[in-house]
Amino acid sequence: MITLTPPATQEVKRLIDLEQKPNLGLRIGVKGGGCSGLSYVLGLEEASPKQYDTVLEQDGVKILIDAKSHLYLDGTTIDFKNAVMGGGFQFNNPAAKKSCGCGSSFTP
Repeated sequence: MITLTPPATQEVKRLIDLEQKPNLGLRIGVKGGGCSGLSYVLGLEEASPKQYDTVLEQDGVKILIDAKSHLYLDGTTIDFKNAVMGGGFQFNNPAAKKSCGCGSSFTP
């Protein structure tokens, strides 16, 4: 399970509204790279699941996660901080043994 905090949910809804495409969902994943080995990936895309995707819905936001990424992200909470320094989406991932200073990559 992946959880969006209320501020993260509100920000995703705001971004979807800006795109003016109501069928968008939030794609969450990981890819190789970054300071600590794996980097988090977030993006908006049509909420049509691909084969092997996990699809969640939270407070009206569709969340799409590929099977490989789900292994690394299960139990993660995503928050959003609106700040001049250190703002943006932040991941609290219980599977991360180590994470970089900026919080955008981790070691499983």
